[in-house]
Amino acid sequence: MAVSPGIPEWKRVVVKLSGEALQGAQTHGLDSGTIDRIADDLVNAAELGVEIAVVVGGGNFFRGIQGADKGIERARADSIGMLATVMNALAVEFAIEKRGWPARALSAVPMPSLCEPYSRQAALHHLAKGRIVILAGGTGNPFFTTDTGAALRGAELSCDAIMKATQVDGIYSADPKKDPTATRYDRLTHDEAIAKNLAVMDTAAFALARENRIPIIVFSIAEPGAITAALVGQGRATLVVP
Repeated sequence: MAVSPGIPEWKRVVVKLSGEALQGAQTHGLDSGTIDRIADDLVNAAELGVEIAVVVGGGNFFRGIQGADKGIERARADSIGMLATVMNALAVEFAIEKRGWPARALSAVPMPSLCEPYSRQAALHHLAKGRIVILAGGTGNPFFTTDTGAALRGAELSCDAIMKATQVDGIYSADPKKDPTATRYDRLTHDEAIAKNLAVMDTAAFALARENRIPIIVFSIAEPGAITAALVGQGRATLVVP
């Protein structure tokens, strides 16, 4: 059933934030203004009654595949990348808490002196309490992207949708920054996204979402209020459905 504009369609979502989304205009690291803007948006979305889990990437500090290209074995490089996601999760957690909203960072790589180890039961408990849950460490295993981690957590936590925050306003047939003739899609199926080899998420993430019949909303995180707008069906986005 269609939902009126301004009313969230989903009760529980997982938001995938890339590390690059947190660096703003910088070449690497964290940009405080960008993190504050995203934290504002997450809190505004939570105030609508939506339960929110956030999966963070680590590419603003270190990306495993890039480390492998520099001679670090892939498994070890991915482990370094997992540590980068924990740094980002702690920064996002603090930014949310500064706004008076409860948040919990959970890591799939246990480091209890820094944050709570991830378990499905703990995450569900925090979500039920209205806390924004920030999930670090990817899947806890090498060779899996944080996109796949977002799809896995979406399935584990019975999320109604996966919200993939990107630098463009949806899925295109090619990179619109490189190809001005790229076509933008308003709606796709998981099968179409996989068949067309659309690179906005890796195939494993699309396949996991398809198997669990979880819609994916792909939208730009560049503007203030982008998460809330996507939740209530406003703004430009691509919807990927089973």
